[in-house]
Amino acid sequence: MELLKTTKLSKEFGGLKAVSNFDITINQGELVGLIGPNGAGKTTAFNLLTGVYEPTEGEILFDGKSLVGSKPYQITQRGIARTFQNIRLFADLSVLDNVKIAYHFHVKYGLVESVLRIGRYHKEEQEIADKAEAFLKIFGLADKKDEIAKNLPYGEQRRLEIARALAAQPKLLLLDEPAAGMNPQETQALMEMIRWIRQEFKLTILLIEHDMSLVMGVCERIYVLDYGMIIASGNPAEIKNNPKVIEAYLGEEV
Repeated sequence: MELLKTTKLSKEFGGLKAVSNFDITINQGELVGLIGPNGAGKTTAFNLLTGVYEPTEGEILFDGKSLVGSKPYQITQRGIARTFQNIRLFADLSVLDNVKIAYHFHVKYGLVESVLRIGRYHKEEQEIADKAEAFLKIFGLADKKDEIAKNLPYGEQRRLEIARALAAQPKLLLLDEPAAGMNPQETQALMEMIRWIRQEFKLTILLIEHDMSLVMGVCERIYVLDYGMIIASGNPAEIKNNPKVIEAYLGEEV
């Protein structure tokens, strides 16, 4: 079953096409990679999918409905969550508060109840706190819940960012270079975590990554982007042996 489909998706900046005819299909439950050289347009594609940029042309269908024109918070509410290449936590808030914020996309109490702290407010806030603490326990961060996010080691900040994204209860998780800045041991642990997340949360995942061992190790299908255009797609073995990919990106790494 198709979960995400883009058709002729393009984005221009001042007449320069950063992404052109970006056509991908991701089925429910898949773990798909998006690779390409620096400047190929990968993060621009993610920004289009999450409403940061509006397409110059083309269509984005998620669960059969268009996302074009939707704001980022609306897309999150629809079921797409993301992490960023450069970690974007609420740096001066606690670890627990960072996860609680994600749950607030699904609160049912209104503005008046929030301001006056009446009605459903206290019950829902307690439920959110309980869920957030349980989530931190899953990710091995329960003992850090009261620490300020910016004081965590890099690897734990990355785990917290992924935990926060998952707390938004997405159907599709977009991971933008999650292994950036990690050493080989941390990357291996991340690979195992991505596999576990997919199985535990029954998620569909789209992954941008430069670390080829990670991409080839976890992804079932891979799209290759070069100069804003898809130049190849296939399983890891097909991508490794594709002459266009070798020329554009992999080179002697194959």
